[in-house]
Amino acid sequence: MKSLLKAESLVKKYGKVTAVNDISFEIYPGEIFGFLGPNGAGKTTTIKMMCGLLKPDSGSVTIYSTNGERSIGLCPQHIVIWENLTCLEQMIYMGQMYNMPLNHAKSKGNELLSALGLLGIKDRIAKKLSGGMQRRLNIALALIHSPEILFLDEPQAGLDPQSRVLVRDYIRSIKNKTTVVLTTHDMEEAEKLSDRICIIDNGKILVSGIADEIKRSGGYENLIEVDVSGELQEKFISFLDPDLLKNMSILTERISFITKDPISSLSGILEIIKKHDIKVNDLRLRKNSLEDVFINLTGKSLRE
Repeated sequence: MKSLLKAESLVKKYGKVTAVNDISFEIYPGEIFGFLGPNGAGKTTTIKMMCGLLKPDSGSVTIYSTNGERSIGLCPQHIVIWENLTCLEQMIYMGQMYNMPLNHAKSKGNELLSALGLLGIKDRIAKKLSGGMQRRLNIALALIHSPEILFLDEPQAGLDPQSRVLVRDYIRSIKNKTTVVLTTHDMEEAEKLSDRICIIDNGKILVSGIADEIKRSGGYENLIEVDVSGELQEKFISFLDPDLLKNMSILTERISFITKDPISSLSGILEIIKKHDIKVNDLRLRKNSLEDVFINLTGKSLRE
């Protein structure tokens, strides 16, 4: 399948800081492509280069479309609305900026407001909307001209659970008509929404593919978690064999092991617990999650 967007060797620096470091990827028509990464990873900078708001220092982005400026829709990370216009007035105004006839802009505006749960407040001025309503309005504004490719930068920030489901379902519903590129910190939402996922950190792509492929990367599909307190934790670790130690991580009282052979690893852990009479608060075996892979690739340290 021919790609709709192709990024080649993108580089962007801010002074001595390299925000995006020689990344390449392709996005295909009708897919939802998720960009994941911690704060400062380069997600927003990449989005800005893809939609033409920021010129790369080197490399290129090609969008294979004949619609020019109408081919792109952008919902930025920070809400951008006209506070003293009503919801519908904003939709009409944005539509006319794209040279849409008044009647078309009005009907399309009503259609989008209805789809995003805002039709009942279409005559309310934007500054009186809640943060979640403003976020949904921002998404609607990005779609007024029926773009071929829609860029959503943290589209679910500030949304309550009901609004998250509404936005998620709506994004899914338009994917056959509109290709969607989104950034998010929410692993669960990314996995539910995205056809393909790309994890980026320090300006480099660490891994990309469908969620199940990423979770199986490295051959580790299973995770054993053992909750042990205080001095018992040190005692427990001292009896572990090298294979378990090699694939171990610790977060406060929780010790986690990624494993290719969960039955054998679990048997060994249970034998240690029983033999040395170690009190365990909790013990579980579960499948590797996208968040586990994300933390493993990007680390546990906080980002500003």
